[in-house]
Amino acid sequence: MPRVVHFEIPAENPERAVKFYQAVFNWKIEKWQGPFNYWLVTTGEDKESGINGAIMEKNTFKTIINTVEVLSVDEFLKKIKEAGGKVVMPKGAVPGQGYVAYAADTEGNVFGIFQNDPSAK
Repeated sequence: MPRVVHFEIPAENPERAVKFYQAVFNWKIEKWQGPFNYWLVTTGEDKESGINGAIMEKNTFKTIINTVEVLSVDEFLKKIKEAGGKVVMPKGAVPGQGYVAYAADTEGNVFGIFQNDPSAK
């Protein structure tokens, strides 16, 4: 069964948001070395319950995004459309990580889907 594996917090000022979440929750936050202005958030030890996420610039999305890991982004985009949802950002590669797409449910809530594939370019 696909599970939520990642969250993204949009921020008008990501550096300010990083300071906030570090001060409040003592989360470990590091700037990602990839092609986006993106800060990886570690919320706890791997053996603890919970998920990790990111802080990103508030350009594309204005609300917190939860991402669900799936076996095939293409397959799930088809399921989403068949169930009445909409694709809001098509499938794209996250180099060395996998593939991601964003969709909206029938109520307009946006979420991500992620397919793990270290060979993604």
